Amino acid sequence: MPVITCIEDLRILAQKRVPRMFYDYADSGSWTEGTYRANSADFQAIKLRQRVAVNLENRSTATQMIGVDVAMPVAIAPTGLTGMQHADGEILAARAAEKFGIPFTLSTMSICSIEDVAGRTQAPFWFQLYVMKDRAYIERLIDRAKAARCGALVLTLDLQILGQRHKDIKNGLSAPPKPSIANLINLMTKPRWCLGMLGTPRRQFGNIVGHVKGVENMGSLSEWTAQQFDTALNWGDVEWIKKRWGGKLILKGIQDVEDARLAVNSGADALIVSNHGGRQLDGAESSIHALPAIVEAVGKQIEVHMDGGIRSGQDVLKARALGARGTYIGRAFLYGLGAMGEAGVSKALEIIHKELDLTMAFCGHTRIDQVGPGVLLPPRMR
Repeated sequence: MPVITCIEDLRILAQKRVPRMFYDYADSGSWTEGTYRANSADFQAIKLRQRVAVNLENRSTATQMIGVDVAMPVAIAPTGLTGMQHADGEILAARAAEKFGIPFTLSTMSICSIEDVAGRTQAPFWFQLYVMKDRAYIERLIDRAKAARCGALVLTLDLQILGQRHKDIKNGLSAPPKPSIANLINLMTKPRWCLGMLGTPRRQFGNIVGHVKGVENMGSLSEWTAQQFDTALNWGDVEWIKKRWGGKLILKGIQDVEDARLAVNSGADALIVSNHGGRQLDGAESSIHALPAIVEAVGKQIEVHMDGGIRSGQDVLKARALGARGTYIGRAFLYGLGAMGEAGVSKALEIIHKELDLTMAFCGHTRIDQVGPGVLLPPRMR
């Protein structure tokens, strides 16, 4: 086992252990992948202001996200096919998040179902919702999330249509993998992954298969999802979902100031500045670049979070300094999961927390809630 010191170490190990189609699914963007790369690269252009001779005892990264106590301003983002990075992946990631004291968000397109995760964790997790044309199914899904005591509903608004991801098409992405010659050859090089999958019954989309009439296998699922993502989604639907849910609501996929104002008007508890990890509109600005204008526009009217490109605790601190009350990690935890299962997710969280704590200290602060724009150098000095 190599020494793991950063998220990049976990990425390299995951690439070795996860079948190509599922690794590529996580580690890719749409079209040229320009926005996907910018999400990370734009963090590097932000420089930190070092301070010295400050009492750095009794440091704490603890804060709150939508009123929930968190060990650091980080939540695990909803990611589809998480259970294909590692057997029972959503359950393992939720357990790691619970132990660390941060929220876990389960995707509609998860392999493990809402009930699977609820039955194997204690802390309330969050549930991410895609809006389908079948409103009866959406109502049942919301009711299932209520029954599972989910603490918040994360409504994704930027996937009415699916962005083209070249690698997924070339790999023939499916869950479970189609038994093509290329896939079988690749799977032969991933014995750890194969053994894990042989030991679990969870290999299909647990929130959909068996819960929708006529969808009993991957073939019928593909036909159903191709027709079901709602291209007519609008703010009236957001209002309907908010009423149906009745709990804390987070709107994911906000990149524009005008949309941020509409999110405020919707009565949601928080919005997530997000470009879907660079997987939808290639050419959109990075999340960290879009963040300051949205924070300025909405002020304290709604809690602002962000995701996209976070690979370190320094990235978390920079996002916090620019006004994000919370952040979400997607690929960073998936790399840990693919590399080492639950232990890998825990390792990813430990790495990010340590980097956040030390960087906060180097910038002269002992409490994450004290961090503001003052920890950053002005652009002219970078």
